[in-house]
Amino acid sequence: MANSNLNPDRSLRLPLTSRRRQVWWISVLVVLLSVSGIALSWTNPQIRSPLKPGLDFTGGTKIQLERRCADACPDLSVSSINNTLTSLQLPVEPGRRAPNLDTARVQLLDRGQSVVLRMPALTASQGQAVIQALEPVAGPLEAGGQSVDTIGPSLGVQLLRSSLISLLVAFTGIALYITIRYDRRFAFLALVALAHDIVIVCGVFAWLGLLTGLEVDSLFAVALLTIAGYSVNDTVVVFDRIRERQREDGDLPLTVQVDRAVSATLTRTLYTSGTTLLPLIALILFGGSTLYWFAVALALGVVVGSWSSIALAPSLLSLWPSRSGAQASA
Repeated sequence: MANSNLNPDRSLRLPLTSRRRQVWWISVLVVLLSVSGIALSWTNPQIRSPLKPGLDFTGGTKIQLERRCADACPDLSVSSINNTLTSLQLPVEPGRRAPNLDTARVQLLDRGQSVVLRMPALTASQGQAVIQALEPVAGPLEAGGQSVDTIGPSLGVQLLRSSLISLLVAFTGIALYITIRYDRRFAFLALVALAHDIVIVCGVFAWLGLLTGLEVDSLFAVALLTIAGYSVNDTVVVFDRIRERQREDGDLPLTVQVDRAVSATLTRTLYTSGTTLLPLIALILFGGSTLYWFAVALALGVVVGSWSSIALAPSLLSLWPSRSGAQASA
């Protein structure tokens, strides 16, 4: 049997290290675009945060109305709804001020079949008054197709704080595990890949918030946690294979070891990512408005995580000088 060391490139399907500069340029450009979106969102006077916070974090009332349509819904404009809200006189309890509905945000979903209103916190009677006022404009409405969700400002701040703490604890735990489990090189590059994935996903949603007014909610925080776990798991699999190649091909250059390891895990990574994307695409197409952006965030995280695992992190590892017989710590 021929010795595979005689021909190091014999079974390579992805000569990654020879194209590593292209990989770096792609990642750098996308990260810069993402960071610029986050910075613009932070400096935007109407947002003033890295991402546009939704009702879960700011507090307020969300009203969703389902219109009863036959073949197509009658034409409905956002301006007509805003005009109705501006002229509406809400019932006010003694000693309290009426909420300002001029700041209400209106969205038309599913080709105008659903109307979503985000406004300051309303009482139950005020919410019903809004629905009754909009029925002549947006109606007829589906019986039982109205929902009113109210979150107080203090609860919104608590949800935001809890989400940030959970993200911080999760990322810290991941960093500690990788640092203890692997060589410092592996740990550092796995964290670089994780930061790369999170920044890109946040950057895309920052741009969506600037361009379309998209808001992030607690489901987005859950998506980030899931993306972090997926990204690290995928990167660890590739690094494990690189460790195996270091033991078996210790006399070969590190670049060859990396290329062999990535080629060996490429099919597995693509299959895993593809089968993960299938249910997410189903959620995007058929999951409804509640899970739509959650599924979009996860799908984007899977794609970016696969890229960083099979391209970015291994190509950066090839920068380290090759050491004879070097092995990552077990």
